[in-house]
Amino acid sequence: MKTGLLAALALAAGVPASAQEIVIRELPSAVAAFEEKSIDDLQAMMARGERSSAQITELYIERIRMLDQSGPTLRSVIAVSPNALEQARASDARRKAGKLRGPLDGVPVLIKDNIDTKELPTTAGSLALAENRTGRDAPMVALLRAQGAVILGKTNLSEWANIRSNNSMSGWSAVGGLVKNPYALDRTACGSSSGSGAAVAASLAAVAVGTETDGSVVCPAAMNGLVGLKPTLGLVSRTYVVPISHSQDTPGPMARTVKDAAILFSAMVGSDPQDAATKSADKYRKDYAAGLSADALRGMRLGYWKPEMDRELAARFDKALDQLRAAGAILVEVKMPELKGLGEAEGEVLYTELKDDLAAYLATTPAAVKVRTLADVIAFNEAHKDAEMPFFGQESFVRAEKTRGVKDPEYLGARARSARLAGPEGIDAMLRAANAQILVTPTYGTPWLSDPAHGDQYTGPSASQLPAISGYPHLTVPMGLVEGGLPAGLSFIGTAYADELLLKAGYGWEQATQARVPPRYLPSAPAELGPRKP
Repeated sequence: MKTGLLAALALAAGVPASAQEIVIRELPSAVAAFEEKSIDDLQAMMARGERSSAQITELYIERIRMLDQSGPTLRSVIAVSPNALEQARASDARRKAGKLRGPLDGVPVLIKDNIDTKELPTTAGSLALAENRTGRDAPMVALLRAQGAVILGKTNLSEWANIRSNNSMSGWSAVGGLVKNPYALDRTACGSSSGSGAAVAASLAAVAVGTETDGSVVCPAAMNGLVGLKPTLGLVSRTYVVPISHSQDTPGPMARTVKDAAILFSAMVGSDPQDAATKSADKYRKDYAAGLSADALRGMRLGYWKPEMDRELAARFDKALDQLRAAGAILVEVKMPELKGLGEAEGEVLYTELKDDLAAYLATTPAAVKVRTLADVIAFNEAHKDAEMPFFGQESFVRAEKTRGVKDPEYLGARARSARLAGPEGIDAMLRAANAQILVTPTYGTPWLSDPAHGDQYTGPSASQLPAISGYPHLTVPMGLVEGGLPAGLSFIGTAYADELLLKAGYGWEQATQARVPPRYLPSAPAELGPRKP
């Protein structure tokens, strides 16, 4: 028996491409039934005996086969764990014995492929790491596994987390190809956690882990109609995560609902003796989903700013402000401070730390991995140019290789300057000016066309830089659809360790608006409704 839910798509035979009509080939009903299922939904199925964790895992694997590897060919999942069903059966045995470990027990979770998992290689999307079978879990993954999560597989990403070139095409890697956006298949899924974003949007798992240095959780979350949390730096371990910058890198949860993001985040938080930044993290271990309330926005004071954006996004943001007021929030407009030199200082930090931090990670990889330094990776890419650089080069890698190390006075000055501008003189100053608890603004613009010839064509605002540099938390939640059915995100930004407050505010917004709309896998957004100028 079959149902008419979303499935594999193709252009209608004999219909002009401009009509943008699609054929929906129906998924088997059991597979289709996992569209938009939350963690609570999955736990309820297992508690009622309707589905075991093994059956749920099998059906997600089938969704990956039908939607990711064929049909729309989203290319969001690089690999499925060979022991995923074994993990799920162990959870089923724990359930039968009455020894469940928590709300993630038996729930399949996808992990971005720059985070070590013992079953699969960790490639960061690069052929240079194709043999990087470390046989170990990153401590953050070990926390998930200890709480019963089924590590379903690894997600595709912008190669090297989008640091190789400023002319890159987000979502592309030599290992995984180009991730497609489930809302419009010719649009970007954004990077670098593009695979995690597209996979969760397409219900290939309830939740996934991404990583962010500057925008790589919140951009793909916003552009795939998801919730994404870039946590306060130091709450989640970065050990055995292919790095860019110890000053800015952090894993974060991606989900279709705020509660699911909170459940996953709760399982990720923890101190790690190998990551000094996390020394205080155990103090913040808690159930972040427990305090979520639909009326959380009532009486909450929010500062907002309106960046330059196209008129449709501006109209959607104005509507969001009205909805926040209707939910009981007190809104105060603030101005973005003039933060001269912030971008240049951030660049100096990222390029300098990349050179050192990547070498430190590569030193821990098995002998089969032949690259041990950034210079080795640059040489590998040149030797494998046809496969590694068919669309864009590695000028950012070359720039990073020329840096002089983390003791260089220029780097030290840039780090101090960027942290001061983004935190005390940026987010903190705006919060003080509005006497506000949280800042709100559009997360990004809407998804642009994936363009191998010209790379990413960022349009509209970007809210990621200040929280990324300062290490402060940043939550994006779906704001609705604009521009012919393309998703946009609404950002909630706070000061250090305001993660719980952001989740509460985001949940209040979500419950008041139900703004998320599932994807339709359209071949393209209607051209006449593409990005417009202000």
